[in-house]
Amino acid sequence: MLNRLLAALGRQIIAFLSYLGEITQLHLSTWRGLLTGRLEYRATVQQLAEIGVNSLFIATVTLLFSGMVIGYHMAVQARKLQASELVGWFVAETMCRELGPVLVAFVVAARNGSAMAAELGSMKVTEQIDALRAMATDPVNYLVLPRYLSCLVMVPLLVLIGDVVGVTGGYVMAVLSPAINQAVYFDSIPANLETWTVVAGIIKAVFFGMIIAIVGCHQGLKCPMASEEVGHAVTRAVVYSIMLVYAANLILTTILYPA
Repeated sequence: MLNRLLAALGRQIIAFLSYLGEITQLHLSTWRGLLTGRLEYRATVQQLAEIGVNSLFIATVTLLFSGMVIGYHMAVQARKLQASELVGWFVAETMCRELGPVLVAFVVAARNGSAMAAELGSMKVTEQIDALRAMATDPVNYLVLPRYLSCLVMVPLLVLIGDVVGVTGGYVMAVLSPAINQAVYFDSIPANLETWTVVAGIIKAVFFGMIIAIVGCHQGLKCPMASEEVGHAVTRAVVYSIMLVYAANLILTTILYPA
């Protein structure tokens, strides 16, 4: 029994290390293509629109309602502590530190990370990726690099917009709820919200964008040659992205916000 348990644990560790090595290799290959200027500009512009513009609505709606909920909870607790005038800062601090980067990453992972895995997985199953290699075209430069660069640029922009929308959502709740003093909602933000808090949230978003692009593209490129495996690759892309975003968020938080 113990031997079987240790064997199963060993297989899981080996599988994890193998997966880590594969995504690291893909990441290095992507950066090599980026540094050597092997970028498909038309595909990159298309991905910038897909990841940025087409994800803007769902990201802003998510952050708007999240800001409203956080604003309400903060107001209730602040009233108990007689600190209602700081609700605006509480909401802004929460959005910029954690909720903005993490929620936008989840939205992009669910919407675009899954799409990357589905597109590349379908190309893998229909042997289009093999056809690219036969024409001496590197699939990493042609398929992965535009998606990677687009996530690198657009996820931080979505986070910045989401932070503003989230804080505005808290103000909307201030208008609708007597628990928040709407007259002083924005007054506490400039005096208390540090610039580094906003910048650190954007730095988080850059790393989250890297994770989403690499994980989604890796699942597509490594999809087994069967049509039913495309759906499994999409599921793995979303689940792995969310798990790695959580892990990266913990590491980045301890680095960017030292005690």
